[in-house]
Order: sequence, then structure tokens, then C-alpha cells
Amino acid sequence: MSNDPAVPTINVSLEDHLAESLRPLLGILPEHIAAELKVVLNPTLAAPSMPSHGPEVLEHLMVRTIPYALLTAISKWARTPAAECAMSGHEPPLRVQDYSMITLLAGTRTSPERKFPFFPTPVTDSQVSRSREVGDRRAVTAVVNALLSIGGSGIATWWAAGRLLWREEWKVLLALLVAAVVAASEATLYLIWDSQRNKPHRRRAIHLHGPIESSGDLSPSKDKKWDPDSACGACEVDSRVVPHATTTTAISTHISGTHWDTLHARIAVSASAPAISKQAL
Repeated sequence: MSNDPAVPTINVSLEDHLAESLRPLLGILPEHIAAELKVVLNPTLAAPSMPSHGPEVLEHLMVRTIPYALLTAISKWARTPAAECAMSGHEPPLRVQDYSMITLLAGTRTSPERKFPFFPTPVTDSQVSRSREVGDRRAVTAVVNALLSIGGSGIATWWAAGRLLWREEWKVLLALLVAAVVAASEATLYLIWDSQRNKPHRRRAIHLHGPIESSGDLSPSKDKKWDPDSACGACEVDSRVVPHATTTTAISTHISGTHWDTLHARIAVSASAPAISKQAL
């Protein structure tokens, strides 16, 4: 495991099924890994040192997380011959395949103890006017549908009462009663819809690895990645931004970085191919 302070510590949530899978390893792991795992599985062992670290340790213990580096160390150890012998001699025997890829165990979240800031998406005046126009059209459509429902229900009731040979005054009264009930229902539904439409919608936040520098300006006019022809920035990925950081595992981040390196290498090879062909001619 890396102890470099420049490398950010990545934690994943310690789910119940993950803790149950790791608990049998306490007696067969190497001493330094077993000591770290024991502290993670039994957070009360670190209770005496909590006042010296402040509320961050309390929050970390309440969330129940496990360092990703510790899972990686356990996964590497599980691939060694010593681990295979230790697992086969355990009672009951443990499967090496269950721990060689323990970092990919489903049901974990990356850094659940971190509080990511809310980053609002800029909205232009044209988008606001377009959204208001769409809302007005929907309101008119809702009113027209309500009127058609009221009139249609009243006419249908009057016609059905006529088929039963009711008198004219009873047909009119029943049609008005049904129309009034439908009108009250439509009015209630419209008020609920209008109240929901007028509420401001909270946009999805962008999760960052670290805090935003105070000197950084994220305005569209000074951001080189801002595309004025679209409602959002260009498709370039900021090194600080991790999409859906609460639902992706840390291993997916490393795999994505490998894919990006392979893509850049292929682009460099394809760009140098025409120059090589010209020299050959």
C-alpha cells in the first residue's frame, strides 16, 4: 500500500456483506494487514484516539468505510501461494477466487463520507424563455383537456340518462352533478400540477475530488472548455471531476485512466503514419 501523502486516500463503503466476507481473514492475514483490517471491522478499537482527531473521525466511523488500498493489498495477498495454503487450511475452507477480486465486490460506494459541493449548471436567457414557453403551452393544454373532460362527462351522463327514459329535469341534474364532480377533480389536479411546476428544480451536483480553489473562476466566459453553442461545457473531462462518484467503484476510475492512455497512444501512432509514408516515397 502506498503511503505517499500526495496520493489522495480513496475509501469505499463497508457494506455488511463485505464485512462478513473479510472477517474470516483476520486470523490468516499478515500481521500488518490484519491489524489495519481489525481496526476497520471493529471501529471501537480506535475510540480512545477520537478526541485528538476531531469530528472528522466520528463521521468516518459512522459512515463505515474501508480504504481501497487495504482491499487491494488483500486482493494481492490472496493470489500468493501462502494465501492459498492458509485458506485451504481454514475451517471452513475459504475460496481463493472469493478474495482475489475482493475490490470488485458489488454494493460498495466510493468515498461516501465526503461532502461534495453543489455546482449549478449555467442557464442562458434563451433557455429560460424556451422553458417558460413550453410551460405555458402545457398549461393551456391542461386547461383544454379539463374543459373537454367536463363537457364530455356531462354530455355522456345526459345521453345515458336519456337511454334510461328519465325525465328531462333529472337528466339535466345528473349531468350537472357529474360535470361538477369532474370539474372539482380537474381543478385539484391542475392546482397540484401548477404548484409542482412553479417549484425550482435542483439540478444534479458535480462531484469533485477536492475543494475548489478560491482563485479559480468557473464562469463560462473564462473557461476554455465552455462551448457557447450548447447548454453545457464541451465533452472534455476535468481531472478533478468524477461522474457519479458515489456509485462507481475506485477500480473503474483506474480502468478509465488506462483506456484514456491507450486512446492517446493510438492517436499519436495514427498521426505519425502519414509522415512515415511520405519519407518512404
